[in-house]
Amino acid sequence: MTIAATDEAVHVRAPGKINLFMRVGDVQSDGYHDVATAYQAVSLYEEVRAWPDDEFSVGFSGSVDTSGLPTDASNLAIRAAKLLARTVGVPGGVRLEIEKHVPIAGGMGGGSADAAATLVACDAMWGTVLSKEELHALAAKLGADVPFALSGGTAIGTGRGDRLSPALATGSFHWVLALAEFGLSTPAVYGELDRQRAENTRPIAVDAPPVVAASVLQALRAGDPRRLADALHNDLQPAAIALAPGLGGILELGEAHGALAGIVSGSGPTVAFLAEDASSAIDLQVALSAARLNAVHVHGPVHGARITYA
Repeated sequence: MTIAATDEAVHVRAPGKINLFMRVGDVQSDGYHDVATAYQAVSLYEEVRAWPDDEFSVGFSGSVDTSGLPTDASNLAIRAAKLLARTVGVPGGVRLEIEKHVPIAGGMGGGSADAAATLVACDAMWGTVLSKEELHALAAKLGADVPFALSGGTAIGTGRGDRLSPALATGSFHWVLALAEFGLSTPAVYGELDRQRAENTRPIAVDAPPVVAASVLQALRAGDPRRLADALHNDLQPAAIALAPGLGGILELGEAHGALAGIVSGSGPTVAFLAEDASSAIDLQVALSAARLNAVHVHGPVHGARITYA
């Protein structure tokens, strides 16, 4: 969706994601791993507002601590705006204000959501009217999770996770997220996975290329949380727990309080618990909050980055 070039702020909302399933193949010659993952966009959003400006700048607010985030040219949202400006030949800049609610370095793609929202906001603000395919091509240059933040819903990601194919999901799934007060470095978690595999005296056979299990797609198509709970899997989970051992206790706690299953999302440290329904999710959120965890009830799938007039 685009609007005419404007001097008014453009407001775009983009969702965080969880990885319902993740298989990690061997490291490739470019240093990245081949992956197969099932993404679901959930109702925890980043809010991005953009105004025309002579320079490129970004500021942060929101419910998470943003004090450590870069605001220079290394920031992914700034990179997204500059990439679009270069591509379409826009001479000006943009002032971005980002209200963050997705945990930072939490395995939920918050930075990718910011970048996707920035692409949509700047495309609308500058009136460049890029096609969906053109925006996705730019998103893929910025990072593996950015194309999914644009599209939202439920999808299968292959390659680095940026080659997307939609997955049919019936109804709504209810999740309780245990949000950590710390982040985990994605490269560090992949490095730990490689280390564990190298030290394993009985090497695990790695699919080449990795694939998402059919049971995941069947559970999504059926809208059946119990079947999906049985299919959840993340190759990165043991590595994330090795780097942050407390995650193991959180997984046990959630499952002891009624979660159908729990999983570390992506490279962590966010833990996502699947609940039977909304009522069960609220009960689980209350139990985890009583244990002094930062627990949030969300649902998915939800739409990707889009302009909002709220």
